[in-house]
Amino acid sequence: MVKVLILAYDFPPYVSVGGLRPYGWFKYFHQFDIYPIVITRQWSNQYGNYLDYIAPGESNSDIIEETSQGTIIRTPYFPNLANRLMLKYGDSKYRLVRKSISAFYEFAQFIVPIGPKSQLYKSADRYLSSHKVDMIIATGDPFVLFNYAKKLSHKYHIPWIADYRDPWSQKTDIQNNFLLKKWNMFFEKKIVSDAHSVTTVSEFLKASIQSNVQHHNIQIIKNGYDPEAMEAAKEISQRNDVLGIALAGSIYDWHPLKKVLTIFSELIKIDSDVKFEINFYGINIYSKHIQCNINELISSEFPDLKEFIKVHSKIPNDRLLKELAKQNIMLLFNDYSILGTKIFDYIGLHRNILFCFENDEETESLRSKYFTLQESKSLNQKLQIDAIHETDSGYIIRDGIHLLEKLKELNLEFKQYGFIKSYAIHTDQYSRMHQVEQLASLIKTISLQKK
Repeated sequence: MVKVLILAYDFPPYVSVGGLRPYGWFKYFHQFDIYPIVITRQWSNQYGNYLDYIAPGESNSDIIEETSQGTIIRTPYFPNLANRLMLKYGDSKYRLVRKSISAFYEFAQFIVPIGPKSQLYKSADRYLSSHKVDMIIATGDPFVLFNYAKKLSHKYHIPWIADYRDPWSQKTDIQNNFLLKKWNMFFEKKIVSDAHSVTTVSEFLKASIQSNVQHHNIQIIKNGYDPEAMEAAKEISQRNDVLGIALAGSIYDWHPLKKVLTIFSELIKIDSDVKFEINFYGINIYSKHIQCNINELISSEFPDLKEFIKVHSKIPNDRLLKELAKQNIMLLFNDYSILGTKIFDYIGLHRNILFCFENDEETESLRSKYFTLQESKSLNQKLQIDAIHETDSGYIIRDGIHLLEKLKELNLEFKQYGFIKSYAIHTDQYSRMHQVEQLASLIKTISLQKK
């Protein structure tokens, strides 16, 4: 059996999309004769919001969990001074001090293993000093884990894989800071060039990586839906009291939320008997640009929709899937060359997707203003549309007029049947099991080459 050590900062029970990728490896590697050892941090989830990311762990020493699937080593988390000030005084006090401390660690962590994240390196080093593994995988963000993987690889003569879930030096906040940009570009090129292989989730990210790192072996291992959690959710029937519309995850500045809400507002003016409910799961901030709370947005600009909208806090993915399964329609915004992650759960649930928008002037204006990620013209700008067409998983909405027409149709269908029929096909290709199989094949190939 091939043994793989995985450095994964985000990992359950922490509620994040990023943690689902390494969790899928942990769950399914054993089916391909691979034994995973996950090095992650302790997550207490005591706050239920962004403060969980900087809250101390539950123990001052490693917590080790051994299962038939693999081993999880949860390292202590010791907040630095900036974290402690934030936890004690909140976001409004000592901002300059906190930013200065955070900046120090942001730069210094690539020179020496210091700071809260360094416990992962220390625990991995202790484990490898007395255990043999065949491969190391580091999944980022945070990308300092790549640096740890490189150091461990050299020390113990083990090949390593750099797995990108997001851009590194190409991230907008890094690109907007000259010093931070140059620093990260230097270390990204230096560290990732040393990896045996690079994996990432899409062609968009592959192009982003190649803009700074000329690596000979970059492979696409997509995200996907959890087949076990999906099977449990499939037992749940659609609601039949009102037409339930759901959106899970982040809403970005280029997403036409206001346009969509305006159309729903028009719908209730046209048909006073219409019954629907829009559910937002796991997101409360509508816009990072204007720091607008969704509930505040509804109260100030769409008071007529207040009784039709519910905002839910973050919940673990298996519970989220069950909540989504109760709804009739999944709302999805256009992310162009980015496929994203939520679309996989939508497709796996066999709930029709309402994709907004394919060709809408206001949406294109938002894209021009806020979609700051660098897209190559050679990249497919319609990945989401292609996936929906390929699986027959929903409706591609052209613009606001088309959305209003489709909502009227869906309302009539719901009134007649009490649910919305799905015709989804060929969805298994988007299972995490399928993606884990591809990664397992890569690992075994590298392992055989090493021998």
